[in-house]
Amino acid sequence: MKDKTGRTLSGQEIFGKGVARLASIDLEFSVMLLRWIGHIPLHHVRRFFYRLSGMRIGKGSTIHMWTNFFDPQNISIGRDTIIGENALLDGRDKLVIGDHVDIASDVMIYNSEHNIHSEHFADVNAVTVAPVAIEDYVFIGPRVIILPGVTIKRGAVVGAGAVVVKDVEEMAIVGGVPAKEIGKRQVSDLHYTLGRARWFR
Repeated sequence: MKDKTGRTLSGQEIFGKGVARLASIDLEFSVMLLRWIGHIPLHHVRRFFYRLSGMRIGKGSTIHMWTNFFDPQNISIGRDTIIGENALLDGRDKLVIGDHVDIASDVMIYNSEHNIHSEHFADVNAVTVAPVAIEDYVFIGPRVIILPGVTIKRGAVVGAGAVVVKDVEEMAIVGGVPAKEIGKRQVSDLHYTLGRARWFR
């Protein structure tokens, strides 16, 4: 038996690939179930199933409807944080979201990407993974894309539609493609709470 690159596989490699394929199918099925759960218009019900899947979600945090996940077991969300509708949270590496974080609708957070210079583009060895961290009191505007390896530091703001490819400094305001610093937040002591999210979103 050969792999898709034409290399002949040993019996041990064939067995390993079979086990990996079954694990992948199991994860894909779990992610599909979470996608269906994302249509239930009750925060408490969704949060119960998300926690059951291995996701860590702090007290008072809300994930709005239609959010999608890749491998939820690696996702951790702090207290009093709101994730907007249609977000995508990638757990193929560690994704840590802090307390009092406001993430708007349609935000995509990735911690895995293809190596476009690889000869075998879709091969597992052609994929780069790196953790993403979003610290406390960050605000991320709608339709932002955050790429692998990025840390968005405490109190930073990411403007709508930005593509974040490198770390964002504390209290910085960034925007654009790729995101660049365009200002600083004019507040020195962040201590607010986001409060209760709307019930049926």
